[in-house]
Amino acid sequence: MSETVIKVENLSKQYRIGAREGYRTFRETLVDAARAPFRRIAGIMNTQSATRYPQSETIWALKDVSFEVKQGEVIGIIGRNGAGKSTLLKILSEITEPTEGRVELRGRVGSLLEVGTGFHPELTGHENVYLYGAILGMDRWEVTRKFDEIVAFGEIEKFIETPVKRYSSGMYMRLAFAVAAHMETEILLVDEVLAVGDSAFQKKCLGKMGEVATEGRTVLFVSHNLGAISNLCKSAILLDMGRIMTIASAKGAISQYLHSIVDIGSGEVELDKISSEAYFTKISTLDSKGHPTAYLPLTEDIKIRFEFDVLREIKGLEVSFSLYDENGTKLFYSGASKSDFVQCLDFSPGRYIAEATIPAIFLVPGMYTIRAGLHQPNFRMFDQRSNVLRFNIIETGSQDYRYNNKNIGSILVQFKWMVKQCGEADST
Repeated sequence: MSETVIKVENLSKQYRIGAREGYRTFRETLVDAARAPFRRIAGIMNTQSATRYPQSETIWALKDVSFEVKQGEVIGIIGRNGAGKSTLLKILSEITEPTEGRVELRGRVGSLLEVGTGFHPELTGHENVYLYGAILGMDRWEVTRKFDEIVAFGEIEKFIETPVKRYSSGMYMRLAFAVAAHMETEILLVDEVLAVGDSAFQKKCLGKMGEVATEGRTVLFVSHNLGAISNLCKSAILLDMGRIMTIASAKGAISQYLHSIVDIGSGEVELDKISSEAYFTKISTLDSKGHPTAYLPLTEDIKIRFEFDVLREIKGLEVSFSLYDENGTKLFYSGASKSDFVQCLDFSPGRYIAEATIPAIFLVPGMYTIRAGLHQPNFRMFDQRSNVLRFNIIETGSQDYRYNNKNIGSILVQFKWMVKQCGEADST
Protein backbone atom coordinates (compact mmCIF):
# COMPACT_ATOMS: atom_id res chain seq x y z
CA MET A 1 0.00 0.00 0.00
CA SER A 2 1.31 3.46 -0.92
CA GLU A 3 2.46 5.70 1.90
CA THR A 4 0.42 8.78 2.79
CA VAL A 5 2.59 11.82 2.01
CA ILE A 6 0.01 14.60 2.51
CA LYS A 7 -2.48 14.53 5.36
CA VAL A 8 -4.81 17.46 5.94
CA GLU A 9 -7.09 17.49 8.98
CA ASN A 10 -9.87 20.02 9.63
CA LEU A 11 -7.91 22.78 7.91
CA SER A 12 -9.38 26.28 8.10
CA LYS A 13 -8.04 29.69 7.16
CA GLN A 14 -9.62 32.95 8.21
CA TYR A 15 -8.77 36.36 6.79
CA ARG A 16 -9.68 39.75 8.13
CA ILE A 17 -11.27 42.01 5.53
CA GLY A 18 -11.61 45.77 5.55
CA ALA A 19 -9.28 47.80 7.78
CA ARG A 20 -5.60 46.95 7.95
CA GLU A 21 -4.02 45.86 11.18
CA GLY A 22 -1.43 48.36 12.44
CA TYR A 23 2.28 47.63 12.75
CA ARG A 24 3.30 45.64 15.82
CA THR A 25 6.32 46.14 18.04
CA PHE A 26 8.92 43.43 18.63
CA ARG A 27 7.72 43.12 22.23
CA GLU A 28 4.12 42.55 21.12
CA THR A 29 5.27 39.86 18.73
CA LEU A 30 7.19 38.02 21.47
CA VAL A 31 4.23 38.22 23.87
CA ASP A 32 1.86 36.96 21.19
CA ALA A 33 4.19 34.03 20.42
CA ALA A 34 4.37 33.11 24.12
CA ARG A 35 0.60 33.09 24.41
CA ALA A 36 0.03 31.06 21.23
CA PRO A 37 0.15 27.57 22.90
CA PHE A 38 -2.43 28.60 25.47
CA ARG A 39 -4.73 29.95 22.76
CA ARG A 40 -4.50 26.62 20.95
CA ILE A 41 -5.41 24.68 24.13
CA ALA A 42 -8.35 26.98 24.74
CA GLY A 43 -9.48 26.51 21.17
CA ILE A 44 -9.41 22.70 21.51
CA MET A 45 -11.39 22.74 24.77
CA ASN A 46 -13.95 25.16 23.41
CA THR A 47 -16.31 23.49 20.94
CA GLN A 48 -17.07 26.84 19.42
CA SER A 49 -13.62 28.40 19.18
CA ALA A 50 -13.81 32.15 19.27
CA THR A 51 -12.62 34.05 16.26
CA ARG A 52 -10.00 36.71 16.72
CA TYR A 53 -12.00 39.41 14.99
CA PRO A 54 -15.70 40.25 14.82
CA GLN A 55 -17.59 37.97 12.40
CA SER A 56 -18.54 40.85 10.15
CA GLU A 57 -14.87 41.64 9.50
CA THR A 58 -13.65 38.14 8.65
CA ILE A 59 -13.98 35.60 5.88
CA TRP A 60 -13.20 31.89 5.88
CA ALA A 61 -11.10 31.14 2.79
CA LEU A 62 -11.01 27.48 3.88
CA LYS A 63 -13.27 25.70 6.37
CA ASP A 64 -12.88 22.16 7.77
CA VAL A 65 -10.92 20.77 4.82
CA SER A 66 -9.68 17.19 5.29
CA PHE A 67 -8.10 14.74 2.82
CA GLU A 68 -5.15 12.43 2.29
CA VAL A 69 -2.86 11.97 -0.70
CA LYS A 70 -0.82 8.82 -1.30
CA GLN A 71 2.68 8.74 -2.73
CA GLY A 72 2.67 8.97 -6.51
CA GLU A 73 -0.89 10.30 -6.81
CA VAL A 74 -1.67 13.22 -9.11
CA ILE A 75 -4.64 15.14 -7.70
CA GLY A 76 -6.43 18.02 -9.41
CA ILE A 77 -7.97 20.84 -7.38
CA ILE A 78 -10.79 22.69 -9.13
CA GLY A 79 -13.42 25.26 -8.26
CA ARG A 80 -14.58 28.78 -8.92
CA ASN A 81 -12.41 31.85 -8.35
CA GLY A 82 -12.30 32.43 -4.60
CA ALA A 83 -13.08 28.81 -3.75
CA GLY A 84 -9.88 28.50 -1.68
CA LYS A 85 -7.63 26.62 -4.11
CA SER A 86 -4.62 28.95 -3.94
CA THR A 87 -5.02 29.41 -0.18
CA LEU A 88 -4.83 25.64 0.27
CA LEU A 89 -1.61 25.39 -1.73
CA LYS A 90 -0.07 28.35 0.13
CA ILE A 91 -0.71 26.60 3.43
CA LEU A 92 0.76 23.35 2.11
CA SER A 93 3.77 25.35 0.86
CA GLU A 94 4.14 26.94 4.34
CA ILE A 95 3.77 30.41 2.86
CA THR A 96 0.91 31.10 5.24
CA GLU A 97 -0.27 29.41 8.44
CA PRO A 98 -3.73 27.91 8.96
CA THR A 99 -6.13 29.41 11.48
CA GLU A 100 -7.27 25.95 12.54
CA GLY A 101 -6.36 22.35 11.72
CA ARG A 102 -3.09 20.70 10.83
CA VAL A 103 -1.06 19.50 7.83
CA GLU A 104 1.45 16.63 7.66
CA LEU A 105 3.89 16.48 4.74
CA ARG A 106 6.42 13.72 4.15
CA GLY A 107 9.13 14.61 1.66
CA ARG A 108 10.61 17.67 0.01
CA VAL A 109 7.98 20.08 -1.29
CA GLY A 110 8.35 22.14 -4.45
CA SER A 111 5.89 24.90 -5.32
CA LEU A 112 5.03 26.37 -8.70
CA LEU A 113 2.74 29.09 -7.39
CA GLU A 114 3.52 32.70 -8.31
CA VAL A 115 6.08 32.01 -11.01
CA GLY A 116 8.93 34.50 -11.24
CA THR A 117 8.31 36.22 -7.90
CA GLY A 118 12.03 36.10 -6.99
CA PHE A 119 13.49 37.53 -10.20
CA HIS A 120 15.59 40.70 -9.93
CA PRO A 121 15.16 42.96 -12.97
CA GLU A 122 18.77 44.24 -12.93
CA LEU A 123 20.28 40.74 -12.99
CA THR A 124 20.78 38.72 -16.15
CA GLY A 125 18.78 35.63 -16.96
CA HIS A 126 21.86 33.57 -16.05
CA GLU A 127 22.10 35.15 -12.61
CA ASN A 128 18.36 34.95 -12.00
CA VAL A 129 18.34 31.21 -12.68
CA TYR A 130 20.60 30.76 -9.63
CA LEU A 131 18.73 33.35 -7.56
CA TYR A 132 15.28 31.93 -8.27
CA GLY A 133 16.54 28.37 -7.84
CA ALA A 134 17.85 29.27 -4.38
CA ILE A 135 14.51 30.85 -3.44
CA LEU A 136 12.73 27.66 -4.52
CA GLY A 137 15.05 25.56 -2.35
CA MET A 138 17.55 24.27 -4.93
CA ASP A 139 21.24 24.33 -3.97
CA ARG A 140 23.93 25.69 -6.27
CA TRP A 141 25.23 22.36 -7.54
CA GLU A 142 21.68 21.26 -8.43
CA VAL A 143 21.08 24.45 -10.44
CA THR A 144 24.48 24.09 -12.16
CA ARG A 145 23.74 20.49 -13.09
CA LYS A 146 20.40 21.46 -14.63
CA PHE A 147 21.37 24.88 -16.00
CA ASP A 148 21.67 23.95 -19.69
CA GLU A 149 18.43 21.97 -19.53
CA ILE A 150 16.61 24.88 -17.88
CA VAL A 151 17.81 27.40 -20.48
CA ALA A 152 16.94 25.09 -23.37
CA PHE A 153 13.47 24.43 -21.96
CA GLY A 154 12.82 28.17 -21.57
CA GLU A 155 13.95 28.78 -25.19
CA ILE A 156 16.00 31.88 -24.29
CA GLU A 157 19.57 30.75 -25.01
CA LYS A 158 20.29 33.89 -27.04
CA PHE A 159 19.20 36.23 -24.23
CA ILE A 160 20.50 34.40 -21.15
CA GLU A 161 23.16 37.07 -20.46
CA THR A 162 20.67 39.95 -20.89
CA PRO A 163 19.12 41.66 -17.82
CA VAL A 164 15.58 40.34 -17.38
CA LYS A 165 14.20 43.90 -17.26
CA ARG A 166 14.61 43.82 -21.05
CA TYR A 167 12.72 40.54 -21.42
CA SER A 168 9.20 40.41 -22.77
CA SER A 169 6.58 39.10 -20.33
CA GLY A 170 6.51 35.81 -22.22
CA MET A 171 10.31 35.36 -22.00
CA TYR A 172 10.24 36.24 -18.30
CA MET A 173 7.57 33.67 -17.51
CA ARG A 174 9.14 30.97 -19.69
CA LEU A 175 12.45 31.22 -17.85
CA ALA A 176 10.74 31.26 -14.45
CA PHE A 177 8.65 28.20 -15.26
CA ALA A 178 11.70 26.39 -16.62
CA VAL A 179 13.55 26.86 -13.31
CA ALA A 180 10.58 25.83 -11.17
CA ALA A 181 9.71 22.81 -13.33
CA HIS A 182 13.19 21.30 -12.93
CA MET A 183 13.10 21.00 -9.15
CA GLU A 184 13.59 17.46 -7.88
CA THR A 185 11.00 17.08 -5.13
CA GLU A 186 8.83 14.30 -3.72
CA ILE A 187 5.78 16.60 -3.62
CA LEU A 188 5.00 19.20 -6.28
CA LEU A 189 2.33 21.90 -5.86
CA VAL A 190 1.25 23.58 -9.09
CA ASP A 191 -1.09 26.59 -9.12
CA GLU A 192 -2.32 27.75 -12.54
CA VAL A 193 1.13 28.44 -13.95
CA LEU A 194 0.72 26.50 -17.19
CA ALA A 195 -0.95 29.46 -18.90
CA VAL A 196 2.40 31.08 -19.71
CA GLY A 197 3.84 31.99 -23.07
CA ASP A 198 2.27 31.12 -26.39
CA SER A 199 0.20 28.03 -27.18
CA ALA A 200 3.25 25.99 -28.24
CA PHE A 201 4.99 26.67 -24.92
CA GLN A 202 1.80 25.88 -22.99
CA LYS A 203 1.77 22.45 -24.64
CA LYS A 204 5.42 22.07 -23.66
CA CYS A 205 4.54 22.92 -20.05
CA LEU A 206 1.73 20.37 -20.03
CA GLY A 207 4.13 17.81 -21.43
CA LYS A 208 6.56 18.54 -18.60
CA MET A 209 3.80 18.11 -16.05
CA GLY A 210 2.93 14.81 -17.72
CA GLU A 211 6.53 13.67 -17.26
CA VAL A 212 6.45 14.62 -13.58
CA ALA A 213 3.21 12.69 -13.15
CA THR A 214 4.80 9.50 -14.53
CA GLU A 215 7.93 9.71 -12.35
CA GLY A 216 6.13 8.59 -9.20
CA ARG A 217 6.11 12.04 -7.62
CA THR A 218 3.05 13.32 -5.79
CA VAL A 219 1.40 16.29 -7.52
CA LEU A 220 -1.39 18.66 -6.48
CA PHE A 221 -2.45 20.59 -9.54
CA VAL A 222 -4.72 23.67 -9.45
CA SER A 223 -6.02 24.81 -12.84
CA HIS A 224 -9.05 26.17 -14.66
CA ASN A 225 -7.90 24.14 -17.68
CA LEU A 226 -10.28 21.24 -17.13
CA GLY A 227 -8.91 19.35 -20.12
CA ALA A 228 -5.44 19.37 -18.51
CA ILE A 229 -6.92 18.23 -15.19
CA SER A 230 -8.73 15.39 -16.96
CA ASN A 231 -5.59 14.30 -18.84
CA LEU A 232 -3.04 14.59 -16.03
CA CYS A 233 -5.05 13.63 -12.93
CA LYS A 234 -6.82 10.43 -11.95
CA SER A 235 -8.80 12.11 -9.16
CA ALA A 236 -9.76 15.65 -8.20
CA ILE A 237 -10.97 17.71 -5.26
CA LEU A 238 -13.81 20.17 -5.91
CA LEU A 239 -13.77 23.21 -3.62
CA ASP A 240 -16.57 25.73 -3.20
CA MET A 241 -16.66 28.60 -0.72
CA GLY A 242 -13.69 27.12 1.12
CA ARG A 243 -15.26 23.69 1.64
CA ILE A 244 -14.76 20.36 -0.11
CA MET A 245 -17.79 19.54 -2.24
CA THR A 246 -16.49 16.20 -3.50
CA ILE A 247 -13.37 14.06 -3.83
CA ALA A 248 -13.87 11.82 -6.84
CA SER A 249 -12.39 10.74 -10.14
CA ALA A 250 -11.19 13.67 -12.24
CA LYS A 251 -14.04 13.22 -14.71
CA GLY A 252 -16.62 12.91 -11.94
CA ALA A 253 -15.42 16.05 -10.14
CA ILE A 254 -15.25 18.01 -13.40
CA SER A 255 -18.78 16.96 -14.32
CA GLN A 256 -20.09 18.11 -10.92
CA TYR A 257 -18.15 21.38 -11.24
CA LEU A 258 -19.58 22.14 -14.67
CA HIS A 259 -23.09 21.41 -13.42
CA SER A 260 -22.57 23.87 -10.58
CA ILE A 261 -21.18 26.84 -12.52
CA VAL A 262 -23.57 27.11 -15.44
CA ASP A 263 -27.32 27.62 -15.27
CA ILE A 264 -28.90 25.11 -17.63
CA GLY A 265 -32.46 26.31 -17.16
CA SER A 266 -33.21 28.56 -20.13
CA GLY A 267 -30.56 28.05 -22.78
CA GLU A 268 -29.98 31.82 -22.81
CA VAL A 269 -27.51 33.97 -20.88
CA GLU A 270 -27.60 37.76 -20.59
CA LEU A 271 -24.06 39.05 -20.15
CA ASP A 272 -22.85 42.12 -18.30
CA LYS A 273 -21.08 44.88 -20.20
CA ILE A 274 -17.32 44.81 -19.86
CA SER A 275 -14.66 47.46 -20.47
CA SER A 276 -13.82 46.58 -24.06
CA GLU A 277 -14.36 47.88 -27.58
CA ALA A 278 -16.27 44.69 -28.48
CA TYR A 279 -18.15 42.45 -26.06
CA PHE A 280 -20.92 39.85 -25.90
CA THR A 281 -24.35 40.86 -24.62
CA LYS A 282 -26.23 37.56 -24.95
CA ILE A 283 -25.53 33.95 -25.95
CA SER A 284 -28.27 31.41 -26.64
CA THR A 285 -28.85 27.88 -27.88
CA LEU A 286 -31.94 27.67 -30.11
CA ASP A 287 -34.07 24.74 -31.20
CA SER A 288 -35.33 24.19 -34.76
CA LYS A 289 -38.12 26.72 -34.19
CA GLY A 290 -35.73 29.42 -32.98
CA HIS A 291 -36.71 29.18 -29.31
CA PRO A 292 -34.02 29.34 -26.58
CA THR A 293 -33.64 26.01 -24.79
CA ALA A 294 -30.98 24.05 -22.97
CA TYR A 295 -32.41 20.67 -24.02
CA LEU A 296 -31.92 19.91 -27.69
CA PRO A 297 -32.98 16.75 -29.55
CA LEU A 298 -30.30 14.57 -31.07
CA THR A 299 -32.09 14.52 -34.43
CA GLU A 300 -32.45 18.30 -34.90
CA ASP A 301 -30.01 21.04 -35.90
CA ILE A 302 -28.73 23.28 -33.09
CA LYS A 303 -28.27 27.01 -33.51
CA ILE A 304 -25.89 28.89 -31.23
CA ARG A 305 -26.61 32.63 -31.33
CA PHE A 306 -24.08 35.26 -30.26
CA GLU A 307 -25.21 38.85 -29.76
CA PHE A 308 -22.46 41.44 -29.33
CA ASP A 309 -21.74 45.15 -29.42
CA VAL A 310 -18.91 46.84 -31.33
CA LEU A 311 -18.03 50.35 -30.10
CA ARG A 312 -15.56 51.38 -32.80
CA GLU A 313 -14.54 50.22 -36.26
CA ILE A 314 -12.59 46.97 -35.97
CA LYS A 315 -10.97 45.23 -38.91
CA GLY A 316 -10.59 41.47 -38.93
CA LEU A 317 -12.81 40.70 -35.94
CA GLU A 318 -13.43 37.00 -35.37
CA VAL A 319 -16.55 35.61 -33.67
CA SER A 320 -15.79 32.12 -32.44
CA PHE A 321 -16.60 29.41 -29.96
CA SER A 322 -15.12 26.19 -28.62
CA LEU A 323 -17.22 23.25 -27.47
CA TYR A 324 -16.34 21.12 -24.43
CA ASP A 325 -17.85 17.86 -23.24
CA GLU A 326 -18.88 17.13 -19.66
CA ASN A 327 -15.32 16.05 -18.78
CA GLY A 328 -13.90 19.42 -19.83
CA THR A 329 -12.32 18.01 -23.00
CA LYS A 330 -12.25 20.45 -25.92
CA LEU A 331 -14.04 18.87 -28.89
CA PHE A 332 -13.63 21.53 -31.57
CA TYR A 333 -13.23 25.23 -32.39
CA SER A 334 -15.28 27.13 -34.94
CA GLY A 335 -14.98 30.73 -36.14
CA ALA A 336 -17.26 32.77 -38.38
CA SER A 337 -14.45 33.69 -40.77
CA LYS A 338 -14.19 30.02 -41.74
CA SER A 339 -17.77 30.06 -43.02
CA ASP A 340 -18.41 30.44 -46.75
CA PHE A 341 -21.11 33.07 -46.29
CA VAL A 342 -18.83 35.43 -44.38
CA GLN A 343 -16.61 37.34 -46.77
CA CYS A 344 -15.59 40.28 -44.61
CA LEU A 345 -15.07 40.64 -40.90
CA ASP A 346 -14.61 44.40 -40.77
CA PHE A 347 -17.16 45.73 -38.28
CA SER A 348 -18.40 49.28 -37.87
CA PRO A 349 -19.92 50.41 -34.54
CA GLY A 350 -23.24 48.74 -33.77
CA ARG A 351 -24.99 45.65 -32.40
CA TYR A 352 -24.59 42.34 -34.23
CA ILE A 353 -25.94 38.80 -34.21
CA ALA A 354 -23.93 35.78 -35.35
CA GLU A 355 -25.30 32.24 -35.54
CA ALA A 356 -23.50 28.93 -35.88
CA THR A 357 -25.42 25.76 -36.76
CA ILE A 358 -24.39 22.35 -35.46
CA PRO A 359 -25.99 19.67 -37.66
CA ALA A 360 -28.33 16.98 -36.33
CA ILE A 361 -26.86 13.63 -35.23
CA PHE A 362 -23.44 15.19 -34.73
CA LEU A 363 -23.14 15.23 -30.92
CA VAL A 364 -24.00 12.16 -28.85
CA PRO A 365 -26.48 12.61 -25.96
CA GLY A 366 -24.88 14.37 -23.01
CA MET A 367 -23.96 17.76 -21.58
CA TYR A 368 -21.81 20.30 -23.45
CA THR A 369 -20.34 23.69 -22.54
CA ILE A 370 -19.54 26.70 -24.73
CA ARG A 371 -16.55 29.00 -24.55
CA ALA A 372 -17.04 32.13 -26.70
CA GLY A 373 -14.56 34.67 -28.01
CA LEU A 374 -14.39 37.99 -29.84
CA HIS A 375 -10.87 38.58 -31.09
CA GLN A 376 -8.51 39.60 -33.83
CA PRO A 377 -6.68 36.31 -34.52
CA ASN A 378 -3.10 36.21 -33.27
CA PHE A 379 -3.35 39.83 -32.16
CA ARG A 380 -5.95 40.84 -29.59
CA MET A 381 -8.74 39.33 -27.46
CA PHE A 382 -11.67 41.70 -26.91
CA ASP A 383 -13.99 39.37 -24.99
CA GLN A 384 -13.70 35.77 -23.88
CA ARG A 385 -16.34 33.90 -21.88
CA SER A 386 -15.43 30.49 -20.47
CA ASN A 387 -18.17 28.02 -19.48
CA VAL A 388 -20.64 30.67 -20.53
CA LEU A 389 -23.53 28.41 -21.56
CA ARG A 390 -24.37 24.75 -21.18
CA PHE A 391 -26.83 22.58 -23.06
CA ASN A 392 -27.89 18.95 -23.19
CA ILE A 393 -28.33 16.74 -26.24
CA ILE A 394 -31.25 14.43 -25.44
CA GLU A 395 -32.73 11.27 -26.91
CA THR A 396 -36.17 11.64 -28.44
CA GLY A 397 -36.84 8.36 -30.28
CA SER A 398 -36.58 4.64 -29.68
CA GLN A 399 -33.59 4.35 -32.02
CA ASP A 400 -31.54 7.10 -30.38
CA TYR A 401 -30.25 4.73 -27.70
CA ARG A 402 -27.54 3.43 -30.04
CA TYR A 403 -25.78 6.80 -29.80
CA ASN A 404 -25.95 7.03 -26.00
CA ASN A 405 -22.63 5.28 -25.43
CA LYS A 406 -19.57 7.28 -24.38
CA ASN A 407 -17.32 4.54 -25.74
CA ILE A 408 -18.02 5.89 -29.23
CA GLY A 409 -16.84 9.36 -28.26
CA SER A 410 -18.78 12.62 -28.33
CA ILE A 411 -18.87 13.43 -32.04
CA LEU A 412 -20.63 11.42 -34.74
CA VAL A 413 -19.37 11.74 -38.30
CA GLN A 414 -21.17 10.15 -41.25
CA PHE A 415 -18.52 8.77 -43.63
CA LYS A 416 -19.07 7.11 -46.99
CA TRP A 417 -18.53 3.37 -46.66
CA MET A 418 -18.11 0.54 -49.17
CA VAL A 419 -18.45 -3.10 -48.14
CA LYS A 420 -18.04 -6.14 -50.42
CA GLN A 421 -17.12 -9.77 -50.08
CA CYS A 422 -13.40 -10.54 -50.47
CA GLY A 423 -12.60 -12.28 -53.78
CA GLU A 424 -15.86 -11.21 -55.32
CA ALA A 425 -15.46 -11.10 -59.10
CA ASP A 426 -15.90 -7.75 -60.76
CA SER A 427 -18.65 -7.64 -63.36
CA THR A 428 -17.53 -7.07 -66.95
